[in-house]
Amino acid sequence: MSKKVQAIYLWWHKPVIEQELLQSLPNLKVIANSGVGMDHLDLKLVASFGVKMANAPHAVSSSTADTGMALLLASARRLVEGYHIAISSGMEYCEADFLGVEVTGATLGIIGMGRIGYKIALRAKAFEMNILYHNRIRRKEQEEQAVGAAYCEKIDGLLQQADFVMVVVSPTPQTHKLIGKRELELMKPTATLINISRGAVIDQEALVTALQTGVTRAAALDVTYPEPLPRDHALLKLKNVIITPHLGIKTHKATYMITEEAVENILAALNGLPIPSEVLPS
Repeated sequence: MSKKVQAIYLWWHKPVIEQELLQSLPNLKVIANSGVGMDHLDLKLVASFGVKMANAPHAVSSSTADTGMALLLASARRLVEGYHIAISSGMEYCEADFLGVEVTGATLGIIGMGRIGYKIALRAKAFEMNILYHNRIRRKEQEEQAVGAAYCEKIDGLLQQADFVMVVVSPTPQTHKLIGKRELELMKPTATLINISRGAVIDQEALVTALQTGVTRAAALDVTYPEPLPRDHALLKLKNVIITPHLGIKTHKATYMITEEAVENILAALNGLPIPSEVLPS
């Protein structure tokens, strides 16, 4: 069948695209990914075989933004801890000092105001949050005004002011361990770190130390490095962390929309038309 294959649809990084596979598919024209992140692909290698690449940014943005807000709210109100208290065998009452933090009126710092980051800002506005954002390119003034967002040219200013820091950047060499010991120490000790991008964007060892020593109040992570974490990893033992198994896009609707977007990209490539969500090697 190798000569008949013209397109590959990648689902959850499968199949693995390596040189041997590319060499075995002489008529391959396009690889369509089921998601935004392309860090599991060697883009330059794929392009060297004359193969086009595409992702699915439109289909995943709303569901990922929902996940980010869900993690923010769950961490703020300590829902996971509260659940375990509520179902414990010795439950008689909840301690009076089992307190969360207020979301309404708090300051949210969004690192990465792309399509997903902007949808998070729209949701945060409904919670009457003050919104700061840091991005490579500043948004248009009318876009900022629509969500009441203030631009921080430097990431340091955002970290120092935010009660919640939401990381929504693309995985690149520049964003690898973007949040490390220095950045965590710049944050308020009452702040919460939320990551819905990729695990490697955060220095996890530095995060463990910050959470253990009170440098950072809490963290909520939909992504880790690796996934899943080793069962003895220190992050799994901390009460002030919520970890979910990369649920960002996992809804029935999003899964269907991702497939539709991938098919649209594939058909465009096979018919010699512009690919709507083409990704080029940097």
